[in-house]
Amino acid sequence: MEKVSVNLIQTKHPVYFIDEKDIREIVKKSNPEKRIGDINIPELEKKLNQLPAVDSANVYLNLNGNLHLDIKQRVPAFRLNKNGNDFYVDGKGTEFPISKNYSFPCMLVTGDVDKSEYIKLAELVDKIDRDEFSKKYFIGISKEKENYNLLTSQGNYKVEIGNLENINLKVKGFKTFVEKHLVYQEPEKYTKISVKYDNQIVTTLNPYFKENDSMMKVGSKELAKAPSAANSIKKESLQPAAKKPETKPKEKPKVSVSKPKTEVKTTAKKETSKPKTATSKSAAKPKTKVKIE
Repeated sequence: MEKVSVNLIQTKHPVYFIDEKDIREIVKKSNPEKRIGDINIPELEKKLNQLPAVDSANVYLNLNGNLHLDIKQRVPAFRLNKNGNDFYVDGKGTEFPISKNYSFPCMLVTGDVDKSEYIKLAELVDKIDRDEFSKKYFIGISKEKENYNLLTSQGNYKVEIGNLENINLKVKGFKTFVEKHLVYQEPEKYTKISVKYDNQIVTTLNPYFKENDSMMKVGSKELAKAPSAANSIKKESLQPAAKKPETKPKEKPKVSVSKPKTEVKTTAKKETSKPKTATSKSAAKPKTKVKIE
C-alpha cells in the first residue's frame, strides 16, 4: 500500500520494540483488499493501541487521501523481576512484556514490588539516571520485605533506604559517607550501609573481611572481660552493705535513756498495738468475705 505513511515518534531514549514493517503488516491484515477507503480507521487505531509496546497510536487520512499512522512506543523505566517473572514498567506505571527481538538497557529491580509503588520507583530510577554520582554507584534495586536497597557497583555492600520517601536526602547522606569515610577504606569492609534513619547512618561490617575479623575478636575479648568487671563492681557494692551492723551502736543510747523516756516508749507501744489489733480484725473480716464469695 503506497499511500500509507508510518511515523515512529522519537522518544527521549530510542526504543525498537516494533518497527515500520510490523505496523504495515497490521494495516494489511485490517484491509485485505488494499483499498484505503475501505479501512476502518477507529478499529485500526484500537488494534495498534492494544499492542503492549505501544504507548499511543493516532491513525488519520490527510486531504490527499493518504493514510497516516503516528506511533509512540513505551520507554521502560525499569525491568522488574517479580515472583520469577520478568517484565518492563514504564514511567506511567504500566507493565508490558519483554521482547524476544529487542532488549532495552535499564535498571533491574527485584522483589515483591506493589503496583502502587511503580510510579515512585520510576521516579527514583530517573533521579539515579540524572545524577552522575548515583549513576556511578547504583546498578540495581532490590526489595526485601518492606525495605528497599540500592545495589552498588563497588564491593558487596548494599545501601538500605527503607521506603521511597525523602530519596534526595538519603542519597545525599550516602554521598557524604562515601566522600568522608568510604573513599579511605576498602569497600569490602561493609555488607550494608543504612541511610533509612533520619540524620544518622548505620553500617554493618563484613565478618569475612580480615580487618573486621580482628576488630570483632578484640570486641569479643572486651565483652568477655565485662562479667569479671561486673563481679568486681558487685563485690565493691557489697562492702558498704556489710558495714550496716555498725549502726547497732546507735541503739545503745536508746537503751541508756532515762525512765521517763522508756515510759513514753511503752505508751507508744500500747497506742500502736491497739490500731494493729484493730486493723488486723478489720482486715480479717474482708478476707472471710472474699472467701465466701
